[in-house]
Amino acid sequence: MRKTILSLSAAALALTGGVAYAHNHGQRAHANGDGVITLAEMQARSAERFARMDANSDGVLNAADRQAKMAERFARIDADNDGEVTQAEMQAAHEARRAKRAERMAERGIERSERTNRRGGNRAERMAERFAAADTDNSGGLTMAEMQAMHEARGERGHRGKRGMNRMAQVDTNGDQAISKAEFDAQVAARFARLDADGNGQVTAEEREAAKADRRAQRQERRAARQAQ
Repeated sequence: MRKTILSLSAAALALTGGVAYAHNHGQRAHANGDGVITLAEMQARSAERFARMDANSDGVLNAADRQAKMAERFARIDADNDGEVTQAEMQAAHEARRAKRAERMAERGIERSERTNRRGGNRAERMAERFAAADTDNSGGLTMAEMQAMHEARGERGHRGKRGMNRMAQVDTNGDQAISKAEFDAQVAARFARLDADGNGQVTAEEREAAKADRRAQRQERRAARQAQ
């Protein structure tokens, strides 16, 4: 049951990411280039994201889809196809993802901060520690089961995992531990309504910026609350 909940929490967070696409990349979310996002445009973008997550194309996001995505990711990282991912392979995959992010940021005119670069070094140390803990048979490589256990343990402990479970409760309205397309679409529509401050059926750049400011303030409040504990 815990594995199912964590898997669907990840899907719920992906929903947040799909809708946040309109917050952060409005210039690409609107189809006709007018700077304004309609509900139909946001639904179209979110439908693409749902389809990517729905690995078996059954119209439902569940643990089976998460397992399939994990298998695809494992296969990409396992460069020599020996059934285990070494720390070097994991680091290479991480660096490749980081390079792609940097490239996208450069295209958008965003420079990586020195703080971000320092954090990258700390992340490498944490990754090495997590790898050693996950390599339960001390083989020097992680099987897919070991890697999955590592990700699940990290998600269960981390703030992102807790946030995903909260989002899961909002999206999975019938409590069946699966997210249907109807539930997904309903959450997209609800989020659009929150963005559309004046209720005119369109989300302008100003409304997107206001939403970003609100999210930034909420993150700061949550961070302050955690530090105060």
